Amino acid sequence: MTSTPSTDWQEQVASDEDERFARYAQGFADLQQKNTQKYGNGRALHRKQILALLGTFEVKDNLPDYARQGLFAKAATYKAWIRLSNGGPERVSDRRPDVRGFSFKVLGVHGQGALGQPTESQDFALINQPVFAFPKSDEFVQLVLALSAGGGAALKYLVKRYGFLGALKMVRKMAKTFGKPFQGFAVETFYSAAPIACGAYAARVRLVPYQSDASSQGGDLSTDMLLRLEVASLRYDVQLQFFVDERQTPIEDASVDWPESVAPYVSVATLTLPVQKQDALSGELNKNIENAVFDPWCALAEHRPLGDVMRARKVVYFQSQKERGAA
Repeated sequence: MTSTPSTDWQEQVASDEDERFARYAQGFADLQQKNTQKYGNGRALHRKQILALLGTFEVKDNLPDYARQGLFAKAATYKAWIRLSNGGPERVSDRRPDVRGFSFKVLGVHGQGALGQPTESQDFALINQPVFAFPKSDEFVQLVLALSAGGGAALKYLVKRYGFLGALKMVRKMAKTFGKPFQGFAVETFYSAAPIACGAYAARVRLVPYQSDASSQGGDLSTDMLLRLEVASLRYDVQLQFFVDERQTPIEDASVDWPESVAPYVSVATLTLPVQKQDALSGELNKNIENAVFDPWCALAEHRPLGDVMRARKVVYFQSQKERGAA
């Protein structure tokens, strides 16, 4: 039985967040500097850009009242930049298991921004996982930094934090997450994993491909996409899943997958990647998208990111942008 979306959500901001988030940002900055020496200038995470593409973002008409907020207030069509990436801090083979990122920037948006200044875009940074591995940011940050020091350091961290049995449980959990075969950006579903505001409401974002052909077109991840885009456009359904109550759809716990039986997804827009060939995509476009900021905090105030994970991302992403000269 579905429930009605509610505006009765609250964020719970811990008193030590500013100090902790600054510490996280410095940890990632150190990691970023280390990898920049190895690979050249780049992001702290999602360093490897697999593909840069152009798209259009079309907001649907006749949406329910609770969905008609901010970017989705009225039917409209916008240009979009798309950045497909691997989630890790290094540039490694696409064959290596990893979280995949599907970020897109809706251009030509005008309004008050989530950071208190006018914005000209609405960014969505999505991954191919419906939730994060941990409820809040601290465990994720500490694990990533431990992994960057090598498998031995990561295992030592896990045992120290969770105990021997708990560490084994976490290893199995991560193996299950990363071990799932990735079928490609054309056919996988992508998620915000953490919520954003939607006016007075709160919602998670999902990107669902219209195309159902799961068979690869051959080659690596970029080749698969480009072979598809040489002959046909690719379309994705942009959906919102709205907060119902704190027990079933928590704002602060990013490890909980909100049940669709209670909070069904609502289609609000279509993202289309038109036919485009790699040789027609200028090097300038690839450079521009690589150098651009794709940050959930580059958003309208009506779509302010919510929860501990998103608040941590604000600080960490900004530090990363400064490190690579994008801010």
